Amino acid sequence: MKTAPFSACGGSFEIHEWRGSGPATLHVHQSDDEAWHVLEGQLTFRYADRTETAGPGTTVFVRAGVAHTYTAGADARYLIILTPRLSALIAALQADRDPAHRQEIYRHFDSEALE
Repeated sequence: MKTAPFSACGGSFEIHEWRGSGPATLHVHQSDDEAWHVLEGQLTFRYADRTETAGPGTTVFVRAGVAHTYTAGADARYLIILTPRLSALIAALQADRDPAHRQEIYRHFDSEALE
């Protein structure tokens, strides 16, 4: 029996069970922290100065102001912990996939695409 992915939203943070990769380019959130907890598979995080791979049971925390992105292996399943502002940023980027609007969308949510 397959269960529905976990999802919970509060006033200060949200937790969602996800699959798939983040944006392909380095980006930074000026005011919001973000974290991932790997349930299955692997996530590979890229920062301005290094790369790290996280496997099952690993939690990765990225504080506000740190440039990052991540890719998920084909079988990766993870929890993402983020603020309501970051959740709204993701929704806006998914709703408007025009690259010409990307920087404006990031700025609206106190973030910046760096590449």
